[in-house]
Amino acid sequence: MRLVVQVLLNGVGVVAAAYVLPGIHWSGGLVALLVAGIVLGLINLIVKPIVTVLSCPLLVVTLGLFYLIINGAMLALADLLLDALRVDGFLWAVLGGLFLALFNLLVRALLDPREA
Repeated sequence: MRLVVQVLLNGVGVVAAAYVLPGIHWSGGLVALLVAGIVLGLINLIVKPIVTVLSCPLLVVTLGLFYLIINGAMLALADLLLDALRVDGFLWAVLGGLFLALFNLLVRALLDPREA
């Protein structure tokens, strides 16, 4: 059940980012929303840990700020894989990644205060 909720929240987060940030555009329906949630979940599950480990020295030197770049790169990768999502540039991808991170943090805090 938690996996289904996380997939839905990933999709809703992308749509919310597209609504708030003018450089991110969403043109899909409900099925595309579910696919987007699955794709983002798989990217965060498979690709993001590998990139994080490989960029560990940069994370240490920048005191973790490079994590924003990693989040932006993951959103840019989702842009390449999803037809319904369009990100206008890497800066918008970084801002969208920051938005998605804050969105997920807020939703998790509201759904289960013990996890926040």
